[in-house]
Amino acid sequence: MKKILITGVAGFIGSNLAQRLLEEGHKVVGVDNFITGSHGNISDLTKQPNFCFEEADITSLTSNQIRKLTEKDFDEVYHLACPTGVPNLTRLAEEMLLTCSVGTKNILDVALKSKAKFLFTSSSEVYGDPQEFPQNEDYTGNVDPTGLRSPYEEGKRYSESLIMMYVRKYGLEGKIVRVFNTYGSNMNKNDERIIPKFIGQIKNGQPLTVHGDGTQKRTYCHVYDLIDGLTLVMNEGETGEVYNLGSREEISVMDLAKLMIDLSNTNVGISTAQRPPHDHQARMPDTSKVSRLGWSPKTSLEEGLRKTFASIVKEKEELNV
Repeated sequence: MKKILITGVAGFIGSNLAQRLLEEGHKVVGVDNFITGSHGNISDLTKQPNFCFEEADITSLTSNQIRKLTEKDFDEVYHLACPTGVPNLTRLAEEMLLTCSVGTKNILDVALKSKAKFLFTSSSEVYGDPQEFPQNEDYTGNVDPTGLRSPYEEGKRYSESLIMMYVRKYGLEGKIVRVFNTYGSNMNKNDERIIPKFIGQIKNGQPLTVHGDGTQKRTYCHVYDLIDGLTLVMNEGETGEVYNLGSREEISVMDLAKLMIDLSNTNVGISTAQRPPHDHQARMPDTSKVSRLGWSPKTSLEEGLRKTFASIVKEKEELNV
């Protein structure tokens, strides 16, 4: 049995990760301040005897909160905390930057005190608007340091640099995972990310909003596959290494909209809207590095979407899926 800390535990990835680790028999301490996480995501977790929750903002931990965390002697630390969402790029820009700087340093210090293994969930956003396809971990990206997306893009890049400093200077057993588009249970139904947004529009009988001509392409990894990868990298990954995690099953936004309409057996149609100038045309992870550890996604997009319909809508018959 391991004692494991998860920051950002009330997010959809964090809550799914916590559930998996609890099912494996570990003790989990979760931290979140609910800035974009959900109380509902941890309601079942708090009923389990091996789960302990600490409501806290990791950018401004009190001395008592730091003491409580450093006394736990964690075996592993998963650092997932960071506000997300395109609509929050301005509204929560300060919180994104502080979480990725001050917050990450605070959690690194907790991990160092415990001599714990450390895993950070970075993002495909560190590649910016990529000019290389697919993106491998050695690609340094094409990022605008003052653009609208910079609080999240540059925040994650700074966290990566900070972690590598701790690896080199202090001997931290740290690893970095760059997460590409992920979806699944516990996503906020009001989330502006495309899959929950489309599901919400279908549920409300509204046409699906596609920006531009919909030719921009994305890959989507189901959260259960992502968690397989996170736990594998934590246990088998090399210290100081970066690993991409995501699907290589590419689909255009327009084709995704059509697929989701077909799966829901509805006829809501598709509407178009002006495409934001900061919207990237495509990203595609090179996952050969993590595949050498034995990881590959097992959930097809169609299967994963059916599971996600059920988890967000709750009543499958509403969409006849």
